[in-house]
Amino acid sequence: LVPGFLFAVGAASFDPARLAMPPLSPRTLPPKGHVLFQDDFSSDSLSGWEADRAGVWTVRNGALRADLPDRRQERSFLFAGSDGWTNYAVDLDVCAMRGVDKGVAVRVADKKTGVGIDLRGPGYQDVIVNVREWSLGKARVVNANGAWHHIRVEVRDQSLRVWVNGTLLIDRPDAKRSPHAGRIALAAYTGGVGECTVFYDNVVVTELP
Repeated sequence: LVPGFLFAVGAASFDPARLAMPPLSPRTLPPKGHVLFQDDFSSDSLSGWEADRAGVWTVRNGALRADLPDRRQERSFLFAGSDGWTNYAVDLDVCAMRGVDKGVAVRVADKKTGVGIDLRGPGYQDVIVNVREWSLGKARVVNANGAWHHIRVEVRDQSLRVWVNGTLLIDRPDAKRSPHAGRIALAAYTGGVGECTVFYDNVVVTELP
């Protein structure tokens, strides 16, 4: 959106958070283990990624940005990796500027089924894990908008572990409903609040023994 358009639709439609940039991305340490995939968005190219819809995902000032129309239940996913990935960890930094939902899906098969990790902000302050309608875990964690948060997810055989900002919050040794293999997908979702502008950075996928 350009400033002229924003002013044309009236002041009530203008939300400064939509155009705001997040703080500088956190610095990361070199990954440990065999790296399957890595992107710090230092290039404007999204080579290696596949979006399910156009016009949502762009690179801005060294970070990945997703912005959805202001309507409820809008969503988009950005996929990377191999359908053959089985045991792996994904690390990423995420900063929501507008909305509630943000996160990543792992072991995504055929762009349909995967394990979704949703870090929910204002009004919820928690992280939830689901495979379709089945819950695999929920934990409280404060995660304000306008700040970076680090997510780490490990999937090994039937076990699932989720960290937020260095704290292990979900540990499921028997996540039996989770798919056995698949790609990763970054998520943008407006949910019930009807808005989503979110940034991602420092995405690293490493193989687990």
